[in-house]
Amino acid sequence: MPEVRRHRSWVALTGGRARAERRRTRNARGALGARPLEPGRRAPRCLVGDGVVRTAAVLLCAGAGRRYSGPSGTHKLLAPFRGRPLVSWALEHALLAGFEATYVVTGAVDLSAVVPEGAVVVHNPDWGAGQATSLVCGVHAADVAGFDAVVVGLGDQPLVTPACWGAVAGARSPIAVATYGGLRRNPVRLAREIWPELPRSGDEGARGLIARRPELVTTVECDGDPLDVDVAGGSEPLASAEDGGDVREARGRRDLGGSR
Repeated sequence: MPEVRRHRSWVALTGGRARAERRRTRNARGALGARPLEPGRRAPRCLVGDGVVRTAAVLLCAGAGRRYSGPSGTHKLLAPFRGRPLVSWALEHALLAGFEATYVVTGAVDLSAVVPEGAVVVHNPDWGAGQATSLVCGVHAADVAGFDAVVVGLGDQPLVTPACWGAVAGARSPIAVATYGGLRRNPVRLAREIWPELPRSGDEGARGLIARRPELVTTVECDGDPLDVDVAGGSEPLASAEDGGDVREARGRRDLGGSR
């Protein structure tokens, strides 16, 4: 199991110990990494039995983005998409869903310049060993903070909506998978009871577990688009014209939820 060196990497990624201390002080007043909710907005929670299930968002952003064919020296997650760094869209949508905490698992590239206040950076030192190691890091952070479930998405899927994040969070089954037109994609809800069954290495993520335990799985039909951005200069631009067409789309290649 990869070591989650959250405290040390958090300091490194957020500009020093002073800023980390300010964050710790804020966190002492509520859930770790909690984003203050807008008036009238409630964090995604699900009433089960006599209790409330506390749910955190986990955004996986640790990969090298090797399939991305954009400008040399630009990591995919920092490439422009509709006028902003690609990853900023997924970050914004996860935060707008109103989770008690949003964990951003990083690895190959420093995202500190684009991670907004209210999100917690968790560095995965073993990111090169596959997506599963990042999933383990995010789940571990949620476990330490006492959460009962996580909803997991990918940083290179910019059009997964806040409503979709919230709908998946509200499912009651141990595993809930977003679907789009019947196709299983992200985000995916994983309850605490199945965390020990998640893989510790490799690129499979939760897909194998979902296939092995279909009796635990519920699907949640969502609006939005689960496109996975990987290429630049393709034939079907998704970026608007003023963005210069830097980022284009490639669909359905790398999903925790697996195929239909």
